[in-house]
Amino acid sequence: MNNSVTNTVRLLGAGLRALLVLTLVTGVIYPLVVTGIAQGLFSDKANGSEIKADGKVVGSSLIGQSYNLPLKRGQDTPEPDLKWFQGRPANGLGSNSVNTRYQLILSGATNLSADSGAVNGKCPDKPDDGTLCAQVLAAKAAVVKDNSVPGYTVKPSDVPADAVTSSGSGLDPAISPEYAELQVHRIAAKNGLSVAQVEKLVKDHTTGRALGFIGEPQVNVLQLNIALKALAGKQ
Repeated sequence: MNNSVTNTVRLLGAGLRALLVLTLVTGVIYPLVVTGIAQGLFSDKANGSEIKADGKVVGSSLIGQSYNLPLKRGQDTPEPDLKWFQGRPANGLGSNSVNTRYQLILSGATNLSADSGAVNGKCPDKPDDGTLCAQVLAAKAAVVKDNSVPGYTVKPSDVPADAVTSSGSGLDPAISPEYAELQVHRIAAKNGLSVAQVEKLVKDHTTGRALGFIGEPQVNVLQLNIALKALAGKQ
C-alpha cells in the first residue's frame, strides 16, 4: 500500500515537473526567441508591414483601402474620391461593410461563378442584376467615365481586368501598372499636376516580379497615394 502511494506521488511529481519545464520552454522561452528573431531580422513584416505617413501609421502594405467621398444623404454606396488613385473593386465586402479606411474588419469574395450572368460564354449587353457580368460591365463603364478627361478618352478596350474585378479577399493592396497608368490623366487634372509628374510617380512605385519571375508587376495603391499627397502639397 505504501509503495503504491509512494509511486503515485513520485509519478505525479515527475508529471508536474515535466509540465512546468515544458510550459517554460514552449510557452515562454520559445515565443521570446521567435519574437526576438522576427523583430531583429524581419521587424517590418513582424509588425504587420505598417506604412507610416506624417509620423503616423496609416495602413499596411498588405491590405487595400478605399478612397471614397463621405456618404451623401440617401446614398447606400459612397462615390470614389477621384483625386486619389483607386484600387480594385471590393464587391465581396458588400455595401454594409463596417470597414473604415484604416480599420479593416471584414474581407470576402463575391462567390460568383466565372460564368455568372453569361450567355453562351459571353456577357450580354444587359445581364441580370447581381451577376458577375453585371458587376463587371458596371465597373467598366464607371472606369471609362471617371478616367476620361478633356484631351484623354478611355476606351472600354483600354480597361484592364483588375480594374473591374475584385480579389478573393476584396482587400488587394495593389493594382497593375496598366490600371495605374490609365488613371494618370485624371489624377493630374484633379490635383493640378502635369501628366509627366504623375507618370513618374507610377513608374517609381511599380515593383517587378519577385525574384524576377514570380507574380506580376504591381503598384501599391496606398504607397502611391501617400507619394501623390506629398507631391500635390508641394504645388
